[in-house]
Amino acid sequence: MTVKAALKSQAVETPSWAYGNSGTRFKVFAQPGVPRTPQEKLDDAARVHEHTGVAPSVALHIPWDRVEGADGYAALAAYAKERGLRLGAINANVFQDDDYKLGSVTHPDPAVRRKALAHLMECVDIMDATGSRDLKLWFSDGTNYPGQDDLRERQDRLAEALAAVYERLGEGQRMLLEYKLFEPAFYHMDVPDWGTAYAHCLRLGDRAQVVVDTGHHAPGTNIEFIVAVLLREGKLGGFDFNSRFYADDDLMVGAADPFQLFRLMYEVVRGGGLGPGVAFMLDQCHNIEPKIPAIIRSVMNVQEATAKALLVDREALAAAQREGDVLAANAVLMDAYNTDVRPLLAEVREEMGLDPDPMAAYRRSGWAERIVAERVGGTQAGWGA
Repeated sequence: MTVKAALKSQAVETPSWAYGNSGTRFKVFAQPGVPRTPQEKLDDAARVHEHTGVAPSVALHIPWDRVEGADGYAALAAYAKERGLRLGAINANVFQDDDYKLGSVTHPDPAVRRKALAHLMECVDIMDATGSRDLKLWFSDGTNYPGQDDLRERQDRLAEALAAVYERLGEGQRMLLEYKLFEPAFYHMDVPDWGTAYAHCLRLGDRAQVVVDTGHHAPGTNIEFIVAVLLREGKLGGFDFNSRFYADDDLMVGAADPFQLFRLMYEVVRGGGLGPGVAFMLDQCHNIEPKIPAIIRSVMNVQEATAKALLVDREALAAAQREGDVLAANAVLMDAYNTDVRPLLAEVREEMGLDPDPMAAYRRSGWAERIVAERVGGTQAGWGA
């Protein structure tokens, strides 16, 4: 596959929640024109896809994107299709109810565990209605103090719940298990790292895979090594792309360390991960910047990192590695990273029938002014704080 063909076939899934209001743990900042319904989120997502050409799917978060009626989710999928989109991963929420203060599927109370499991099963039902492939699971479960609960028993409870959900998956559906080093639990998280997630997925089977959120690691962690290993083992299900300076900052992908994003994408290219098996998803909270332009910029950042990764001279790199020429090998990577790929991506977009500058095209479209004028009244979407 040529570099241009690979870039044209790339797909980046945008998250419904990134179009709504968000903020810090202390304050959610409202913006004019923010969607009030899942349908309006899809309207905004359609603009991102219209200008980038590579954002054809939207992840949902339940209950943030809950719709009513027996055919509500099928109708939402049809609404997306009318706008040139499809519904992507279904994200479960077992972290916002008061019952989950001590955990969800790992809670010491069986009644709370049953409630959490019922929600996960509901999410698979929604997948059936929307035609979604991926169920994405992140658990806030953990403890704050030594001795608060039995660490091994919590792993047993987690494994039991995951096995039940895995058994419920339909044909062509996958479970993607996410991990997070800390927060909201601070003594231990029940799924703190890629190794724990991998161990559970390995036990479950081929349709359970790991999600790498780029903000969920200790400072200095070599995330591209994790990506390389998971790809080698056939267990990388997808990415939640964002950027961080300190912890799980959920900033625009590539904002803090674009070189890291390039290194990740090189391992994806090297490991054959550009195909449909690996989901490239954004997981970001646009707190102070306008939502739609921020998402467009994030998609462009992923494209630029991918383009640079595709330009690595792998034959020259392999030769330098065989010869033990450390500086030459590093120079091959740096040459690709330092290449200005913006003209190449502009050509790709023109060949796709798109404006070569998605940000400028969005500004000219008038959509930002239109939604501010039209979306007056009602309750804006957001995750609350």
